Amino acid sequence: MNKPVTLKDIARETEVDVSTVSRALDPRTRTMLTSEVVDRVCTAARRMGYRKNHIARGLRTRRSMIVGMLLPDITNTVFAAIVRGAESVFEPHGYAPIIVNTDDDPRREDALFNVLLERGVDGILDVAARRENSRSKAAGYADVPIVTANREIEKSSIPSVVNDDAEGIRLMVQHLHDCGHRRIAHVAGPATTSTGRKRASAFRRATGELGLALPGAAVAEASRYDESEGRRCAELLLGGRFAFTAIACANDRLALGAIDALGRRGLTCPEDVSVTGFNDIPFLNLVPPGLTTVRVQQFGVGRLSAELLIKMMTDPGATVPRTTILPVTSIERGSVAAPKPI
Repeated sequence: MNKPVTLKDIARETEVDVSTVSRALDPRTRTMLTSEVVDRVCTAARRMGYRKNHIARGLRTRRSMIVGMLLPDITNTVFAAIVRGAESVFEPHGYAPIIVNTDDDPRREDALFNVLLERGVDGILDVAARRENSRSKAAGYADVPIVTANREIEKSSIPSVVNDDAEGIRLMVQHLHDCGHRRIAHVAGPATTSTGRKRASAFRRATGELGLALPGAAVAEASRYDESEGRRCAELLLGGRFAFTAIACANDRLALGAIDALGRRGLTCPEDVSVTGFNDIPFLNLVPPGLTTVRVQQFGVGRLSAELLIKMMTDPGATVPRTTILPVTSIERGSVAAPKPI
């Protein structure tokens, strides 16, 4: 069995000090060297089959170079884009993520959060955060840096990177209003999440500012961000006493479920009811009639939240913003048209 290649082996091969080899192989310190030395050392390391011993390094530095990522639904393409954005930052800095899927179940979230702590992660990027979250206290005791992405924890000092939920909903309501809609319903996201609460609050505020006095029956709250809940909420609205001409949904999957529910009732979108979404997940332009929605910075949320987390992990005394809000844009497609007279 061949012995593992060591830093000393590479140093002998390249005729430089062991400390120089170490710096050249570390993305954080290689800028201290010339590009010629870095290229020579990295080329030799690849040719000799060198592999970093992260366990030994962790014992020496008390850092595992592993970060935990909590996702609420690994099948949701929004979170996949956030992961890619985060990985674009973690990988060049030498960090490897452990990704866990919580199924948006609070008990599973807490259990998996503790698993990540037990694995000795250097930090946690939480994409599954709820508005009120006991995990923040656990993280404080464990002294592990944590950043939330896409969602935030209320009444907490934990930094977050989010999209402008309120502005996104305002854009959708304004667009529906400009097209002539005055009776607009809302399929809200789960109130346990900051996105659900903020988007529902923004809907009420935006309709109020436009002078639309909508009843409580105009809003149906989903328990999850998926198509089945979109169908259920749309059915609830259709069976109610509020006659609406449009539905503003808190995310795209809810909107797709709502459109399906309309079809099962013999109604068409947008001829009978206009529908809008939120997030702009892939392929919406290919699904008739094309969903009008809010485009958010999915990759950007992942990238910026990872940058904050690395800053906190490498410089514990660093000051980072409590909340970073990214701008959103309105994407108009075929799911909105002028309303039929009621």
